[in-house]
Amino acid sequence: MKAVITGDIIDSQKFGAEVWFQALQKIFEGKTSQEWENYRGDEFQYLVPNAEDAFLEFLKIKAGIKKIQDLDVRISIGLGDQNFVAEKVSQSNGTAFVNSGRNLERIKAEKVNLHIASEKPELDEQLNLIFKWVSLTLDSWSVMSAEIVEMFLCNPNLNQDEAARQLNVTQSSISQRLKRANYDLLIETEAYYRQLLSQQK
Repeated sequence: MKAVITGDIIDSQKFGAEVWFQALQKIFEGKTSQEWENYRGDEFQYLVPNAEDAFLEFLKIKAGIKKIQDLDVRISIGLGDQNFVAEKVSQSNGTAFVNSGRNLERIKAEKVNLHIASEKPELDEQLNLIFKWVSLTLDSWSVMSAEIVEMFLCNPNLNQDEAARQLNVTQSSISQRLKRANYDLLIETEAYYRQLLSQQK
């Protein structure tokens, strides 16, 4: 099962396009046009080959955007297959693409910032309830919280002492930043998401 993350920058008109576009370029650095693409103005699409990785990839995107003051992103995760591979991800097709794109249009109207859609209503219901709680934390992240989460997500072997040296702060300061960002709970949620998805095979 694959996942497609379709997102749009919230209130993008309040920022210069170069601000959020450069943020997206940094997040997806090294990815090809078959993996991610910016399209329709402030929207983007990202193919995650293994659906079990989708929540982790979402967290990286959210952190990469939220570390810019007042910038935020709305994300729709679609689960399913890919039955057509094109040169650009936005031209590819399959149930993962359809579920993700249609779901984004729906949650825009509902002002929801994180939602998932698959072919399994019970799974969607379970995950979307969890995602409501997740959003309460992530939507209120400060720039500092987003920065520290991104740092640890992108460097999984990093420890707090090393992070403290890199940022020239104390280890206790790193610990407090991670606590304010609810990092440990997010990692537990990521593991639970991965476990649920592994049971769908």
